[in-house]
Amino acid sequence: MKNLLPDFGLHSTRVLTGSGFQDATLLIKDGIILEIVAGKINSSGFPIEDVGDFVVMPGIIDSHVHVNEPGRTEWEGFETITKAAIAGGITTLVDMPLNASPVTTSAKALREKIRSTEGKLYCNCGFWGGIVPDNLDQLEELIQAGVLGIKAFLTHSGIDDFPNVTVSDLKTGMQIIAKYNIPLLAHAELDEMHPGISVFEKNPTNYKAYLDSRPKIWEDKAVELMIGLCEEYNCRVHIVHLSSANSIEQIKIAKAKDLPLTVETCPQYLYFCAEEIPDGNTLFKCAPPIRERENNEKLWDAIKDGTIDFIVTDHSPATPELKKVEAGNLKEAWGGIASIQFSLPIIWTAAKKRGLNINEIATLMSSAIAKFIGYGATKGQIKKGYDADIVVWDPEQKFTVKKEDIQYRHKISPYIDEELFGVVKQTYVSGKKVYENGNFISLPQGKILLKTH
Repeated sequence: MKNLLPDFGLHSTRVLTGSGFQDATLLIKDGIILEIVAGKINSSGFPIEDVGDFVVMPGIIDSHVHVNEPGRTEWEGFETITKAAIAGGITTLVDMPLNASPVTTSAKALREKIRSTEGKLYCNCGFWGGIVPDNLDQLEELIQAGVLGIKAFLTHSGIDDFPNVTVSDLKTGMQIIAKYNIPLLAHAELDEMHPGISVFEKNPTNYKAYLDSRPKIWEDKAVELMIGLCEEYNCRVHIVHLSSANSIEQIKIAKAKDLPLTVETCPQYLYFCAEEIPDGNTLFKCAPPIRERENNEKLWDAIKDGTIDFIVTDHSPATPELKKVEAGNLKEAWGGIASIQFSLPIIWTAAKKRGLNINEIATLMSSAIAKFIGYGATKGQIKKGYDADIVVWDPEQKFTVKKEDIQYRHKISPYIDEELFGVVKQTYVSGKKVYENGNFISLPQGKILLKTH
């Protein structure tokens, strides 16, 4: 009978279940939550881990991460990124298709990427495929190979191997994607000439000039286009990293029509604001850009009312040389913000000021994303039968982000020296403790997540 016993129990006075916080013990066996028992239990048959009053909640899921392996591993790789992830309480991430070489636009490239993860996954990992003008005939094979969805750029991606699609490409591709009921993720900017571009050319270190060179109208027109195509083809459409609050109204209207539309935003658009960004600091450069405080408060309102579905990082690292950290040239610098390890405390620090609670954070950063990536029946909740992917953290404890604590490859971030609430104490992946109080243990435990058709 002994083999029917749990592997261990995890007790806290604050276990976040569907009905809110409970004083409970999770019984865990073979990576699954067997049972949730009220209170703390005593057992001689298996160990009990008691974490006191720390919050026990579903591991964070980040579905917007640029890993860059194989091919650009000097920017970031699976080992460093997944180590940083578990240090931040992230138990699952999904890799974007464009910054690796080869880009993930074919089944062959996906297989090569999966091979490159061997022995390096400290958290679970899924993959997005890409749609580009010359892979429409390979799209179906790529989907059948197990990608969780397909990513498109409506403007230049920054990577020449991953060119943007035309409306015609989207119309062809969406008919295939809709057939498989997976999402099409759109980088929604439609660039067109306007005076801000030439001003920025002459003032490449000026943040306001950079902001004005990528106006909200670029996003708003792209979102409008994607909503129209979503309606026409009944294809699931997901707007990545929304930064323009001017798009919120049309998104609300589309959702009121029950279109299969979802929207994410990112920590940088919710924590920072343009008014406070110093000139010549390329660590703040991302596309779309971090906008003004008034705009960003409207993003918070859209989170509160459910118009924005969830929050993910768009962790987009690069070498300090590519970021032009020394030169401060925003025009030449690689656009992207590195933050994956700190997303939970960043969002919690900003959210608690605006009256959001931990239950809402768990939805925005875990359960809603689990559903989006097709794993809502096994991940994203503390629930009987679900995977024991768990973060244990102290929402009341403060810490200051220090360069030496960063686990991803290049220790650069605009969050360095920020004081944040929320310290990750332990992370469990498939029921194995992989991180505790700054130490990495029991590595690597991550699994590959593929979509089956």
